[in-house]
Amino acid sequence: MNADKVRQVLTIYRKKFKDLGIPSRPFPHAEFPTTDNDILAHCHGMLDEMETFIQEENMGKVFRWLGFIQGCLWKVGIYTIEEMKDHNRQ
Repeated sequence: MNADKVRQVLTIYRKKFKDLGIPSRPFPHAEFPTTDNDILAHCHGMLDEMETFIQEENMGKVFRWLGFIQGCLWKVGIYTIEEMKDHNRQ
């Protein structure tokens, strides 16, 4: 997966968060989320930071963060693993 493909996947997730009315916000790293919306808002906030990592060519971090976001999206029931595999392939 190259940088352009990652950006396409991030666009899919950004649109989904907006469609669901999920805000983009950081979450304190020393606390646990109490709701699925807390989890999703943190993931939404991660998307913009990932653009910086892509520009810096720090793809290892991009892929770790993408995996984290996809794990959260699966956990809260937004996408199945198969759907996310399709996002990564398209």
